[in-house]
Amino acid sequence: MSRPAPGPVRFARNGTVQLALTDHGGTGGDPLLLVMGLAASRFWWPQGLLDALVNRGFHVVVYDQRDAGESTHLPGAPRRTPLATLFRRQPPAYSAEDLTDDAAAVLNAVGWASAHLFGHSMGGLLAQRIALRHPGRVRSVTSSSALPSDAKGLGVLRYLRLGTPLRMARMRFPEGRDGDLALALAVGRALASPGYPFDADEVRDTVAREAARGIAGFRDQDAQSRQIGAKWHGGRLAGLRMPALVLHGEDDQILRTAAGRRTAAAIPGARLVTFPGVGHFLPREVWPRYADEIRALADHAAGATAA
Repeated sequence: MSRPAPGPVRFARNGTVQLALTDHGGTGGDPLLLVMGLAASRFWWPQGLLDALVNRGFHVVVYDQRDAGESTHLPGAPRRTPLATLFRRQPPAYSAEDLTDDAAAVLNAVGWASAHLFGHSMGGLLAQRIALRHPGRVRSVTSSSALPSDAKGLGVLRYLRLGTPLRMARMRFPEGRDGDLALALAVGRALASPGYPFDADEVRDTVAREAARGIAGFRDQDAQSRQIGAKWHGGRLAGLRMPALVLHGEDDQILRTAAGRRTAAAIPGARLVTFPGVGHFLPREVWPRYADEIRALADHAAGATAA
C-alpha cells in the first residue's frame, strides 16, 4: 500500500508552549497519537513502524513534547543529571499534568475529539497519565517499555536497571554533527535488542533528519532533567476504564520486565505482551507485531464502544 510523504511541521499551542507535530498520513483511519520518550524528538519513531501503523488503518500523528525536538524548550533549572533529578527534590519546571495537557493541545490542533494513544519509554508513562487526566479524549492506551505511573520516588528503583543509564550518563562526544552521530550510535548500541541485529543505518537516518531541522538529539541533559522532574499529582492506574495494552521487551536495558507486569496488573483488564530478545530500542523485526497488537486493541475498543 503506497502512502504520501509526511506532512510539513505544524504547531499546537498550550499557553506559551508550542508543540511541533507531523501528520504521517492515513486520513480517514482511526486517529492514533504517538508519544515519544525522554527528551527525544518525533524523528526517533522509525519510519517503518509508522508505515506499518498507517497500513493497518490508522491516521498517525506524532509530536515533540515540550523540551524536545522543535517544541518549546523551557528555561534551565539548577543543573543536575537526569538520574539525580529522579531522586532529589527540587522545584519542578512544570508538572506531569502540563505534559498531558500538551497532548490534549495536539489533539485540538489536528481536530481530533479523541484518539488512540501509543507511547514508548517515558512516552508510555505519559500515555498512561494522559488517559487518566483526559479519559474522554482517549479511546485506548498502549504503554510500551515504560514505568507504571503509580511508581514514585525511591519506589522507581525496583524497576530500573541502573547500569545502562549510568554508563550513558558518562558518554562524552564532541559537539557538531559528527559528534551527534557518534553519540546517537553509542546510545543506540547500548539500548539495542540483543536478539536482533543492530540497525546502524536507521540511527544514521534519524540523526540526519534531526540535523536537517537543527536538532541535536540526546545532548540536552537539562531538558531531560526537567521532563523527569515533572511531578504527577493525578489519579492511580486502578482508575483507568478503557482498553489498555502493555508491551515490554524482556531484555530491556533500562526497565525490568516487572515494570510492564506492574503496569498491566494495575490497569483493570489490561493485556500484557512481552518480547524475548527485545531491548529498549525496538528492532524492525517486531514493528509488524507491535502494529498488529495496537490494531487489535483499537478494534476491541471499537467493539466495546458499540456494545
